[in-house]
Amino acid sequence: MSKFFLLLFIAVWLGAGEFRVATYNVENLFDLHYSGTEYSDYIPNTSTQYNRKTYRAKLANIAQVIVDMKPDMLALQEVESAQALRDLQTALRNKGHAMQYSVIASKKKSSVHNALLSRFPIEGHREISVNAYDNLRAILEVDVRIRGEVLTIFVNHWKAKSGPESQRIPYAKALAQRLKTLPKERAYLIVGDLNSDVEEYVRFVKKHKHNDTNGITGINHILRTIDAQGLIDTARFGHLDPSYHLNLWSTLAPKERYSHIYKGTKEALDHIIINRTLWKGKHFSYVEGSFARFAPDYLYKGKDPYRWQMTQTIPAHFTGQGYSDHLPLFADFVRD
Repeated sequence: MSKFFLLLFIAVWLGAGEFRVATYNVENLFDLHYSGTEYSDYIPNTSTQYNRKTYRAKLANIAQVIVDMKPDMLALQEVESAQALRDLQTALRNKGHAMQYSVIASKKKSSVHNALLSRFPIEGHREISVNAYDNLRAILEVDVRIRGEVLTIFVNHWKAKSGPESQRIPYAKALAQRLKTLPKERAYLIVGDLNSDVEEYVRFVKKHKHNDTNGITGINHILRTIDAQGLIDTARFGHLDPSYHLNLWSTLAPKERYSHIYKGTKEALDHIIINRTLWKGKHFSYVEGSFARFAPDYLYKGKDPYRWQMTQTIPAHFTGQGYSDHLPLFADFVRD
């Protein structure tokens, strides 16, 4: 293909109306550089055998999932470093799905970070600090320009469910505060692993370990994904105050709402949440019926997600098999 036709092809592709946004917690993508902040299992070249061979296998496995899912923008959680992100980009390019634009949160001294890969240009980004006095993972805010208009993506990874709801509330509050400052008609998505079920306000109410906030949840109450009738659905969304959000899990049947198995229970911990402008806006709109959990057979081992594998024998070590303990999600949108 001549350089002229290649440039023409790229120009046509970038002008395409429909695009796919996905989110994926990749379960600890560490590079092979020892920095001192790694989880103990991921210290390179030790008895756990996190080495060149298993690292390449992990990159190849994650890349295969992404290639099969075909996203144009991909939010990632649990990426250690810019190097790990670049290595994943290389693996994707080698498999024919180049995502040439990237950004990763880096200001907080966390073992893993939020990141974004994109086939559209990234215009800018910022990190939303959740707590200035703690090493809580920052929320990554990214502006992506699509045919002259900006779409903002907020990549989240909230505190684990091993802790109470009060540990997730600060993330929701920091994000909600930032949303109030955006231009009125800005289209945006809230994506990532919120470690909160789509109906957390129902699930946690009788769990004293989690419900230490008098029934208030970050995802449902502070981000306003519920109203007096419960989880907001597509029938009501367009008639509500613009401060409400639509969690796209609401478009699926309740039995289909899960992306992770938490202590034997299926829960929807990963999310794609949209605002009114992205629902049926002037420049962007959600393609109804497109939201789904990406769940081909190879991402399961038995009935559970086929997570990144470590042997049970001593010394326990990585096998180079498996993917993640989370399933990825995707949704399609149109640039009008």
